[in-house]
Amino acid sequence: MARWMPGTAERLQAAALELFAARGYEQTTATEIAQAVGLTERTFFRHFSDKREVLFSGQQSLIDAFLAGLDSAPDDATPIESAVRALMSSASFFDDERRAWSRKRQSIIDDNPALQEREALKLAGIGRTLAAELRVRGADGVAAEVAAQIAMMAFGIAFTQWIAEDEKRSFAEVVMAVLRDVRSVAGDLDTVGADGIEPPTAGV
Repeated sequence: MARWMPGTAERLQAAALELFAARGYEQTTATEIAQAVGLTERTFFRHFSDKREVLFSGQQSLIDAFLAGLDSAPDDATPIESAVRALMSSASFFDDERRAWSRKRQSIIDDNPALQEREALKLAGIGRTLAAELRVRGADGVAAEVAAQIAMMAFGIAFTQWIAEDEKRSFAEVVMAVLRDVRSVAGDLDTVGADGIEPPTAGV
């Protein structure tokens, strides 16, 4: 009987990633993943509900990282200030040791439409959680939604840059650079006067 030892989930994840990359996600079974590390299929399903969850099991830890940053925001912080704190806190989840894993994981997701959809749902879920927590802190609905979506947009851009093959900066450094770009672009809104903009014609 296979022993349930510490680190079993991590061993299964590492084996799955190698098999997915070598054979393809669809062609790899849970049994093959378990056998690759000398375990049984039953042991695999003690840790993961299906092979897809090998790639997505860290979602709650990432959400917790966002919320830890939100909790650190002062009571008088604006919604966007709080959202940025949450975003910066997420950098703790992406240390340099995780970069190679993240690159390989993303390449597997990019090759599979169903996994792409699952990844999009994951990020949307984090955005909804962040917006809900901002509302709990007193932000009105629109401000909470806008701040959360800006944070998640910046997160997505930063993550894509961070896993690029030639990228050496830490995730926090990449996030800061992206936020500077967001601030620069958003600043252009000051030059757009709403008074002089005609509303769209109905039906157009």
